[in-house]
Amino acid sequence: MSRTTNVDLCVIGAGSGGLSVAAGAAQMGARVVLIEKHKMGGDCLNYGCVPSKALLAAAHAAETIRRSGRFGVNGHEPAVDFAAVNRHVHGVIAGIAPHDSVERFEGLGVDVRQGAGRFVGPREVMVNDETIRAKFTVVATGSRAAIPEIAGLHGVPYLTNETIFDLATAPERLIVLGGGPIGCELAQAHRRLGVAVTLVTRRGVLPKDDPECGNVVARTLAADGIELVQHAETISVARSGNGIAVKVCQGEQMRRLEGSHLLVATGRRANVEGLDLDKAGIATYPAGISVDERLRTSNRRVFAIGDVTGGPQFTHMAGHQAGVVIRNTLFRMPAKAEKTAVPWVTFTDPELAHVGLGEAAARERHGDRVTVVRVPFSEIDRARAERRDEGFAKVVIGKGGRILGCTIVGAHAGELLLPWVLAIGNKLKIGAMAGVIAPYPTLGDISKRAAGAYFTPTLFSPRVKRVVRTLLAFA
Repeated sequence: MSRTTNVDLCVIGAGSGGLSVAAGAAQMGARVVLIEKHKMGGDCLNYGCVPSKALLAAAHAAETIRRSGRFGVNGHEPAVDFAAVNRHVHGVIAGIAPHDSVERFEGLGVDVRQGAGRFVGPREVMVNDETIRAKFTVVATGSRAAIPEIAGLHGVPYLTNETIFDLATAPERLIVLGGGPIGCELAQAHRRLGVAVTLVTRRGVLPKDDPECGNVVARTLAADGIELVQHAETISVARSGNGIAVKVCQGEQMRRLEGSHLLVATGRRANVEGLDLDKAGIATYPAGISVDERLRTSNRRVFAIGDVTGGPQFTHMAGHQAGVVIRNTLFRMPAKAEKTAVPWVTFTDPELAHVGLGEAAARERHGDRVTVVRVPFSEIDRARAERRDEGFAKVVIGKGGRILGCTIVGAHAGELLLPWVLAIGNKLKIGAMAGVIAPYPTLGDISKRAAGAYFTPTLFSPRVKRVVRTLLAFA
């Protein structure tokens, strides 16, 4: 016999977004049931942000040894113990896992159900043999690797972000399909850990980012020794001895690429299967669940957050959306999700970080009222001292000095982006950034330099010189 449990909030999916909603609501006094059919922590902890950044940290360590000769230190090719690297990655996951565990969330007052949840009515979700009837339900089921329709692909072993972190032995040659953040990060990490890598992209490297900045990353990937096969269509995949053969069409040329392992990183797909959304009157579109500005689905008692909505697929975005849902459900406030000041970072070396409008989008929207300023890291003393002077900051400014967007490609770009997120989110003008006192010598000085560059043509114009000479004449 099934039983029915009445609660205030039912959350389906214990990834970053679902965990944030559940923890926040429970600690505010709501009765919450959290449903997870697989691993607590979701993709971010187990297959995404955490393991990839742990792997990148190992790769950066190897590269530091490799390039230390430029500082007069004994630089040499490091010996990489790939099995030990794998233990490091899983050790990091294990260290964070208790924070996302069933035990911790039950300690916070959340009732956790381990099983697959599915809708059986507008306000009812079935899990195992239990019906959860909730005042509000939140779908936070995330996404998974989208597997393209490529001839022969399903007949060969291939890796995704869910399986590549299980490798305890270094691949002899890794072929990566996909030039987005996942493909670029994992390609570079493996290359710097001593693996031969071929990266195949349909467009360029990081095609959703500013092309100038993406080209900086592409040059570094090539300098690392990654074979870049850009603007290529993957035709077929087949076994080749103990490895993999990939046939691609690059322009008018057909090429055969061979490797020992294949990583598919060609995009993400929302996890909506098995939820029986139709029984709750929840509409979908090709990218995921349709939501309004308040993250409500077509069933106003059901909200959806994170990757499952088909929007920006970032852990920090899911966390932001969790707060929006809590304000809407617990406090009945008509809170809306942020759309303008949404940052993202690709953690290659150099990093590429962006917020707001890119140059092309800004010019399309605002025409000739857009001003673009660029400051290279080579003009920043700290970058020169650390010999990390590749890349630049690029700021897009609109009418009246309004900051519209910023892209930074260079060392620690993700860390340097935050003041621009704050500025855009609060609709600040470029003068606010130009007026700050930047500590010297820091990489952060690049933001003040970029803001100052906007005023340079005016400050040092013939008109200002005439005004200064006139004022000095009466001094």
